[in-house]
Amino acid sequence: MKSYQATIQFDMSEEFMQRVPPHRTYINFLIKKGVVEHYAVSMETQRAWITLNAEDKEAAHKLLAQSPLFPNWTIEIDELFVLDGQHYRLPEVHPN
Repeated sequence: MKSYQATIQFDMSEEFMQRVPPHRTYINFLIKKGVVEHYAVSMETQRAWITLNAEDKEAAHKLLAQSPLFPNWTIEIDELFVLDGQHYRLPEVHPN
C-alpha cells in the first residue's frame, strides 16, 4: 500500500451542502477501514485534504470518486514519499 495526499478545491452551494451528510458517512467508513488516515477541511479557502492508502494513484482516485461530493471537486492526488507525525510514533515510556 502506498500513501497519497488528495488536495481538493470546492465551491460551496446549497446542492453541495445537501451532499455533505452522505459524504461524511462515506469518509467515516473509509476511516474505520484504515483507508483514510487524515481528513481536513478549510471553509475559509474551500479546500480539503485527504491522506489515504491505496495500491496506486488510480485506485486512490476511484475511492474518492465514490464520494457524493466528487462532482463538486477539483482534485489533485500526489503520492507521498514520507508521512510522519506524532500519531505514527510509539508513546513515550515514563517509569513510575
